[in-house]
Amino acid sequence: MIRIIFTTLIGIHGLIHILGFVKAFKYAAIKELTLPISRSQGLLWLLSCLLFISISILFMAGNELWWLTAGIAVLISQVLVIVFWRDAKFGTIPNAVILLVSVVALAEFGFERGVSNEVEQILSRSVGKDTSPLSTEMITSLPEPVEHWLKNTGVVGKERVLTVRLEQHVQMKMQPDQQDWTEAFALQYFTTDPPAFIWKVDMQLIPLVNISGRDRFMGGKGGMLIKLLWLVPVVNSSDNEKINKGTLQRYLGEIVWFPSAAVSPFITWEKIDALSAKASMTYMGTTGSGIYQFDEHGNFLSFRAERYMGGEDDAQLREWVIAVKENKIMNGIKIPAKMEVTWKLDSGAWTWLKLEITRIEYNETFEK
Repeated sequence: MIRIIFTTLIGIHGLIHILGFVKAFKYAAIKELTLPISRSQGLLWLLSCLLFISISILFMAGNELWWLTAGIAVLISQVLVIVFWRDAKFGTIPNAVILLVSVVALAEFGFERGVSNEVEQILSRSVGKDTSPLSTEMITSLPEPVEHWLKNTGVVGKERVLTVRLEQHVQMKMQPDQQDWTEAFALQYFTTDPPAFIWKVDMQLIPLVNISGRDRFMGGKGGMLIKLLWLVPVVNSSDNEKINKGTLQRYLGEIVWFPSAAVSPFITWEKIDALSAKASMTYMGTTGSGIYQFDEHGNFLSFRAERYMGGEDDAQLREWVIAVKENKIMNGIKIPAKMEVTWKLDSGAWTWLKLEITRIEYNETFEK
């Protein structure tokens, strides 16, 4: 509905510009335009009309560069408004609205392009790496509960995963006291050699107000970026000890979606008891660990770690728990399809994220 209203605004605003052309070439008497308009000025009015009509078509067609044409159209239109201020001053209002939406669209384009470039970086570093099948011999040295889990997932004998693309439907609570869940869509890419991920989420807080976020683990360094309307930074933390460790631990907890990564040379395992094991990971100077819990059938149940809650200087270590709610076989591998993520705070448990994997692809040439 909002798209239709905005498109209609652009179209009507554009068609009004035709009046200047009609007056200049004396095709009709336009009594609302009291100032004289030369033929050259009339052609500018016509050009503005055509540009705004083009914008409305590009916008409805979903062309991501519609804002570029909009910037040119608004500039020409506003110059005409200023020259013919007495007759056209109210044209400033739709010009301002179109310009504001264009600036937001430009910010979205820049944000998406930046994420796309990061995805390209991590995927390009995995080209030509080994994806030979995971053999029984590769997992016999692992602790018994980990070996049992890998066999239960069905990854033994299958091609080892090098790259992952997955889509998530998520529900989020941005604050512990938030009552309602906010729906969002997330897209995530992983590589296992070298270990890296890019996670992007788009969430609408209220109509016309959007938040986009990107978490990154690349080159052993972490990064968290959250922007309001793709424009205003809310969180921008990167490459410090706390966020580097936190994003590494997140990677370590999420390899359950591509279990063959458990044999990565960067990960070591230590048996705790018959149903749990500690996973530790060191990569490019960053180290982190967490505890995997399994059931007697080899199903992964949970991952918990002492993780920094954020990357700020005053960020504190808190228990961070990923809990499985439902398993599914996807692409022939049994993985957790529904999970909940919880921070254990002094005030109590804060389950801030519920997610469902709606699609997952392995070792494909992905469209970003």
